[in-house]
Amino acid sequence: MTSDAKPVGAGRGLRPIERMGVAELEVLRLLLRGGSVIDWRRLDFTEPEEVTRFLALNLFDLDDPRDEARLRNILAQAVEYLRVEFGYRVAPAVAHPEDIRHLFLLASGAREPVRYRRIACVVLKVMHVIHHLEARELLFRTAIREADLAERAHRRIMAEAERMKAAGIVGEFRGNVKSRSSLVTKLLAKKESVAAQIFDRVRYRVVTERPDQIASVVWHLTQHLFPFNYAVPGQTQNSLVRFGDLLALHPSGAVHAAQLQLPPDLERTDPAAHRNEFSGKEFRILNFVVDLPVRVDELLPKLGPMADELGRVVFTLVEFQVVDAATAVKNDQGDASHERYKRRQLKRVLRRLSRGLVVPKRKAKRPRGKREKR
Repeated sequence: MTSDAKPVGAGRGLRPIERMGVAELEVLRLLLRGGSVIDWRRLDFTEPEEVTRFLALNLFDLDDPRDEARLRNILAQAVEYLRVEFGYRVAPAVAHPEDIRHLFLLASGAREPVRYRRIACVVLKVMHVIHHLEARELLFRTAIREADLAERAHRRIMAEAERMKAAGIVGEFRGNVKSRSSLVTKLLAKKESVAAQIFDRVRYRVVTERPDQIASVVWHLTQHLFPFNYAVPGQTQNSLVRFGDLLALHPSGAVHAAQLQLPPDLERTDPAAHRNEFSGKEFRILNFVVDLPVRVDELLPKLGPMADELGRVVFTLVEFQVVDAATAVKNDQGDASHERYKRRQLKRVLRRLSRGLVVPKRKAKRPRGKREKR
């Protein structure tokens, strides 16, 4: 490498691929393939401060007694679920940790006794689901408008977008909301015509200067904007960045590949990413969806015990589209263009709408004197 050459993925404020360890690569892989943390066997935290930052991204403040109590309430529910449904006997160090962060360190094998790593992981998986379920219940039981959630999420996202642009990390970072007609068209085109299954009502487009910065930008987002654990499984479309290529570029790629939680060739044998059927063959993009946590303290009425029971965090779905500048230009041309995409989509909608409305052929006249057979 010459003195003026940039490391792979380098940029102001970005961590290049070659400086990433197994923990960082696991998070990247989760986003790039649309995986789920429920399939993980361990976490990779090494010290309490890392857990504090991770919980902050999940909008839990450990200095707030209410947030501490909320986390312990979720933990107690998870332990009870495992006891009732499976007869698990959860060790006191896991069920009642002196510091809630110790649970995450146990799940990482970074705290003794190491034999508790597996049960700590199991407990955290159940906590992950319980927290999400109760956040949805909180949303349903209050009068919080979707527009208010979207506005709060937008302010948070755009604040980070301005920081990233000011630091030269990205060239473009902007968001928009799908129009009503676009939502109707998408639902009519989808086989599953359920409004809840539209994940990209609110979406953000992030454009990097070079292709080799994409993975580093995604990693940056998981550290400063959204927690990796709430990436929505199965909703990634990735025709741009191959995880195997990242490993090949990494100087310790072979060593890290052997330490991954899932087989290193999983993307070849079980590709989670799927191509949008209306996109052109030359269209290239990395799309993923995140259930972004949003604090709603002041939007909640005085609910008394219910607020403490269900917490003060809800979720709103946000889609991120990440692409490099050169590919973004190509995506706006020819068969890959948005105009062609919409044309193919509308053609499908028209075909579905017109079924059963075809005018039948006129019957031939019967000769006189012949009776119709019954």
